[in-house]
Amino acid sequence: MPQQFGPEYVRAIAPYQAGKPIAEVAREFGLDEASIVKLASNENPFGVPESSKQAMAATLSELGRYPDANGFALKAVLSKRYGVSPDWITLGNGSNDILEIAAHAFVQGGQSVVYSQYSFAVYALATQGVGARPIVVPAKAYGHDLDAMAASIEDDTRLIYIANPNNPTGTFIAPSEIEAFLKRVPAHVVVVLDEAYNEYLAPEQQFESSQWVRTYPNLLVSRTFSKAYGLAGLRVGFAIAQPALTDLMNRIRQPFNVNSLAQAAAIAALGDKDFLAQGAANNAAGYRQFVEAFAELGLEYVPSFGNFVLVRVGMDDSAGARINLALLKQGVIVRPVGNYGLPQWLRISIGLPRENALFLAALRKALA
Repeated sequence: MPQQFGPEYVRAIAPYQAGKPIAEVAREFGLDEASIVKLASNENPFGVPESSKQAMAATLSELGRYPDANGFALKAVLSKRYGVSPDWITLGNGSNDILEIAAHAFVQGGQSVVYSQYSFAVYALATQGVGARPIVVPAKAYGHDLDAMAASIEDDTRLIYIANPNNPTGTFIAPSEIEAFLKRVPAHVVVVLDEAYNEYLAPEQQFESSQWVRTYPNLLVSRTFSKAYGLAGLRVGFAIAQPALTDLMNRIRQPFNVNSLAQAAAIAALGDKDFLAQGAANNAAGYRQFVEAFAELGLEYVPSFGNFVLVRVGMDDSAGARINLALLKQGVIVRPVGNYGLPQWLRISIGLPRENALFLAALRKALA
């Protein structure tokens, strides 16, 4: 029997499966890369904002030196934007980094972590990665059941993950429900409120949860520049929490975990209101384009508050994989979600109008 290395809980981890790259699909199916539409990873279809490109160009001459390990300039802008002290901010190599740092900072092996069924896969990976015990609470209408999550907290629970809006289902929790939940959570349990898709909320749904950290010392709000700000390839995210939490986070995060280009690009993007408005308008129009087509095709979908839609493409458990393959052969990349326990469904990112139309045409052909 070959030698096994590492603890059993690490060997039990199923590696994160990212969306297929365009180049891989082109090679696999003999397609022209330029003809392929990728609507799999909830990326911003407008790409990197011009303001960020200019900021990165101005930084190129400094790439021979290490980045600012503490991210002074980026933290200063975030501090002003959210009205908190810089020592309330932790920078991450994408918000994925923030989620994993939180598990390492606040949970010991054998303790428990609470998260919802159908929530972001990284919550399970981060929990497994520290040898903790997952408490997976059944979803309610494909979203978080906060009452059940509060009731599931055990004596050894140290961390709770909540995504709002939720990925991959797109569901949204009203701020009043979240605050009522926070009041029920014991003070020693850290709540990570993951808001990767916050900027896609309609104006009447937007609220500044970062201000709750003043009231709740056990709350950590996580945000990212990968979605609405168009910087997915640069990997930059951040957390807002009181210093009692950020001090622990900063003790174990990797040195220089946000590179110089990412810091410069994020500073520029944060002030680019026109780019955000353009993205929000395109997202709202694309959402209507999708759901009108799904209704016409008689397909069930989950109403979404992010930049993607979860749609059921069949009633048998092979439907998601079957339709996904048919779409790939036509040069359309979407996200199967069988690994979330949703084998009949596909998650579709909202793209540009032309990309959305190509997907819908391919979907009609695949379903036929």
